[in-house]
Formats: sequence, structure tokens, C-alpha cells
Amino acid sequence: MPKFVKVAKVSDIPPGERLLVDFEEVTVAIFNVDGDFYCIEDVCTHDGGPVAEGNLDGYEIECPRHGALFDIRDGSVLSMPAVVPVPTYQVKVEGDDVYVESPDEW
Repeated sequence: MPKFVKVAKVSDIPPGERLLVDFEEVTVAIFNVDGDFYCIEDVCTHDGGPVAEGNLDGYEIECPRHGALFDIRDGSVLSMPAVVPVPTYQVKVEGDDVYVESPDEW
């Protein structure tokens, strides 16, 4: 059973925006796309650089370094140079609180 950690209020992440959260070993990005929340590890699997500050278009995040595209819903690779999916984490919203599956539990 995954452990969930409260990371924000819904109002902290307006639609179309993201929030970076540092855990012990991992930084994650939580995205709000039209009221649905998704969470990925802030790492481009192509070269290990940060990906979450890239351009978000719908469910696609573009790595700002080399242009790899990932689907924030499931981490899948949509465009090279990356070939390995980015890790994703479950998100749940309870009332106005946003919880993320703790990467430290993996």
C-alpha cells in the first residue's frame, strides 16, 4: 500500500500550472491539467536533467534541454532523444488537499 504525503492545497496549483516538491531522494512535479492532477519525477531519462520546467502542452511536457517529450499521465516517452519513461506517482485530492505517493517509499 503506497504512503501518501500532503504536498499542497488545490489552490496552490492553478490549472495549467505545476508545483515542484523535494522529497529526501527525489524531486517531483505535480501538474494541474483542467482540474486533474498528475505527478512525475523531475528527471529527463535521456540525460538526468530536470524536465518539469519545460513547456507543458496539454499532457505533454517537453524537456527544456534536448526536447524529449513525455506524457505526464503515465510517464511514457512521446519523442526522442529519451527512450525510457519518466517515473510517475499517484496523486489524490481530498477536499482542498493534494497528496502524492511518497517516492521515498519505493
